[in-house]
Amino acid sequence: MKYKRILLKISGEILQGKNSFGIENEAVTRIVKELVDLHTKGLELGIVIGGGNFFRGATSAIEGMRRPEADAIGMLATVQNAIVLHEKLREYHVLSEIFTAEPIASIGTCFSSEGAQAALRAGKIGLYAGGTGNPYFTTDTASVLRALEIEADILFKGTKVDGVYDRDPIKFPDATIFNNISYTDYIELNLKVMDLTAISLAKNNHLKIKVFNIKELGNISKAVFEDDFGSIIE
Repeated sequence: MKYKRILLKISGEILQGKNSFGIENEAVTRIVKELVDLHTKGLELGIVIGGGNFFRGATSAIEGMRRPEADAIGMLATVQNAIVLHEKLREYHVLSEIFTAEPIASIGTCFSSEGAQAALRAGKIGLYAGGTGNPYFTTDTASVLRALEIEADILFKGTKVDGVYDRDPIKFPDATIFNNISYTDYIELNLKVMDLTAISLAKNNHLKIKVFNIKELGNISKAVFEDDFGSIIE
């Protein structure tokens, strides 16, 4: 197997499926089935989940909310999503452990590199919630941070487009996809599929990133096992 330990970043919006807000059971089940398949193959999995499926709905009705408070809502939303994944994995008899950026004793363990790696070695899927625990940092940055802390071989970012493009492919159908792009070129082009803080942190620590479309069944496995699926940032 090419990789032994990976970090997978999943956006919260993926879990809402066809719904405009919250959780769709079909979407969660599809993702979890793929995680179970990879786990069964012996891959050590850490997951960072976003909170956009709850975050945007929670803040849309509150005008003028300050950034730290808005980010706090987003961090709590990631905890909700981690609980959902934890329970769905349990249905498939796969052990997982929730690690939170700040202590929430009744829900999970406060994240530490040593504890998170021990859980992976014990055969558990790690679910890393709460972002970095600080405002002004995205869950993309949290995913790079956690990947480094668990010593992952690579970070996979599952998104709604096929990889890294020179501009937004949803707005511009003629956008060009990059099979490979350097951290430096990504930063100079000011690309958007991951924020620049996350990319800079990955660059400084030589963490390879693969961006791929997670919306179709089987795509997580394709991203892991097929070299030409998605875009590599390195």
